[in-house]
Amino acid sequence: MSRAVIFDLDGTLIDSAPDIWRAANAVLEGEGLPLVTFEQSRGFIGRGARVFVERMELAVTGANEAARTTHLHARFLHFYERAHENTRVYPHVAEALKGLRSAGLRLGLCTNKPFRPTEAALRHLGWSDLFEVVIGGDTLPVAKPDPAPLLEVIARMGLSLPEITYIGDSETDAETAERAGARFGLYTEGYRKAAPETLFHDFLFDDYRHLPDHLAQLKTA
Repeated sequence: MSRAVIFDLDGTLIDSAPDIWRAANAVLEGEGLPLVTFEQSRGFIGRGARVFVERMELAVTGANEAARTTHLHARFLHFYERAHENTRVYPHVAEALKGLRSAGLRLGLCTNKPFRPTEAALRHLGWSDLFEVVIGGDTLPVAKPDPAPLLEVIARMGLSLPEITYIGDSETDAETAERAGARFGLYTEGYRKAAPETLFHDFLFDDYRHLPDHLAQLKTA
């Protein structure tokens, strides 16, 4: 069994898509631009805030202009840090995290959500002290699916790849794990677009009550 479990955040532990959508439309409304639908907004999630804004800008204006993108990105972060009202924790996540810690497993977080909105979300959820190491999408010069953020979490925890399992929900997370050479559990109820069986994984799960069993079944490093 792993010594530590490292999680993605949005789409894996929490469903923040409704609040991200509201933040996006608050920006667009303030700029006098067309609004996006919830499904559009949800489809933009996964590669970090800057890419989200680029996709949003392209959808409503038909082009990306560097200065405008930078302005929209800054406005989006302003709203994003305050967007928690409709964010919910996925079923049985809280019990699972508590159970893993009680079993002696260490917890880390590797997300493409920018660090300040990540901190704000964790504070809102009462999770500020839950994860030993937190890496956000802007902590390093690169973000997932580059494996560097995941490897940085592992390094800061003083662990090695065989000692961890990474848990995520998306194509981005699967690619990150594969490129890092990490064991990977895919939560199938998040923001993934492709069929789960087509993505890199060691196991699939749709219920956090089953996560401890999946982890226990992995070969001990």
